[in-house]
Parts: sequence; structure tokens; C-alpha cells
Amino acid sequence: MKLDKHPEAKALIFDLDGTLSDSLPVHIATWHKVCEHYNCHFDESMVEELTGMPTIQFAYRIIKDNQLEGVDAEEMVRMKQETFWDSVHQLRPHEKVVQLVHDYHGKIPLAVGTGASRKSAELQLKTLNIFDKFDAIVTADDVNEHKPEPQTFLRCAELVNISPALCHVYEDGILGMQAAKTAGMFLTDVRPYLEN
Repeated sequence: MKLDKHPEAKALIFDLDGTLSDSLPVHIATWHKVCEHYNCHFDESMVEELTGMPTIQFAYRIIKDNQLEGVDAEEMVRMKQETFWDSVHQLRPHEKVVQLVHDYHGKIPLAVGTGASRKSAELQLKTLNIFDKFDAIVTADDVNEHKPEPQTFLRCAELVNISPALCHVYEDGILGMQAAKTAGMFLTDVRPYLEN
């Protein structure tokens, strides 16, 4: 089964975590490490539910689920991000999705639309050696409304100057897929292509 674009698509927009980057094992290990520090439990089932949301939403959820009194969510996020940045060398690409980037680079505009912070996104893309392949990168730092709202993907379309109706989104997260549909874009759920 070959991953490709819709024949009418004039721009491709990629989610990052779990789509271009096989980063979920690293994120999960990082959250376990952070929760060890706070002497609390990280429920891995929230990953599927919250994938695409900014890291702060995970922190709020962990604090609520574990009834952590007086824990600062921002401080938890800072620790999570720094731990993740230290582990970035463990990242692996999702080869079939990254191959699509190589196939269409220089032919049509390519963008990344992610719920990750700017620093996390750039570090991951550089680690995967594809940072310079994208015409636009929209992160959690660049929008007010995160997935499942369509703002991330609509901003990508705006930056590459292509109508949303002619953009093709590649996603692994439920929230991101909702965002792409709301934006009126072509959508591919990459999960069936990730099983090697």
C-alpha cells in the first residue's frame, strides 16, 4: 500500500508527532520520567485521546487525575519539554511518510502543522534531517486555537498561499483529523501505513 497525495492537492500538510516522527514512545517514556519526579501515575491511554493538543493540556490532566495539590502545570511542562529535548536523539522517522516529503519537496509547497512547541518541532525536524524541506511550520506557539480547531492547518494553507480545499493533510491523531475535516482539506489517516 503506497502512501500518496490526492490528485487535486496543490500542497501537503504534515502533522509531526506520530506522523512524520515516531516520537510517541519517546514522549511516553518522558512523561513516565516526569511523573516519577512528581510521585504520580501517567495513564498512557490519554496519549491517543489528547494527541495534537499542546503539552499543557497533558499536564492539566495529569494534575487532575492524580489530585496533585499545589503542582504548577507550567513547571511540569518545562520539565517534560527539557526531558524530551534531551531524548530527541532517540527519535526515528516514519519512513513512508518522510518518503512522501522527499518525493514532493521542490514540486509543491510542504508544511508542518503541529501541536508541539516551536523548539520541539524544530529539534525533531532537524533530528530527522527534513527541517529544510518545509515551506511553512506552524506550531502550538503560532495559534490560539489548537486541534481539533482548524486554525493550525488553515494557517499552514495561508503561509504556503494555497486554498484550504487544495491542501492534503497527513495525520495520526483523532483531534488532528477533525481539524483537517473542519478545514475542508483532503485527509489521510497515516496509521495503516505505519505498521512496518
